[in-house]
Amino acid sequence: MALSLQQQAKRRAERTRRRLKAVANGRLRLSVHRSDKNISAQIIDDAQGVTVAAASSLEGGKGSKGSDVAAAAMIGKLIAERAIEKGVTDVVFDRGGYIYHGRVKALAEAAREAGLNF
Repeated sequence: MALSLQQQAKRRAERTRRRLKAVANGRLRLSVHRSDKNISAQIIDDAQGVTVAAASSLEGGKGSKGSDVAAAAMIGKLIAERAIEKGVTDVVFDRGGYIYHGRVKALAEAAREAGLNF
């Protein structure tokens, strides 16, 4: 029986996450979630099961409302600043099954420019 598109996406994300955890070598994970209207990013410590830093376009007053590439770049810069404040510079990028294009790419490049290494 064929899988639905949602089931395929879920399996792809799980497969990607398993692979990243295996090759992380103790580094934290920069996880990205995007919806039609918003984008968010978290830096997750899988060993302890805690979120170290998070940023989202839902946060008020940041001027990052919307689903465009500029908002994603702003969130990438913001998550990098928050991670560096907590002493995190090296992470593994978890795109969560999304293709590396558009908003996901803009978030990743902005995080790199702001000081995260991945």
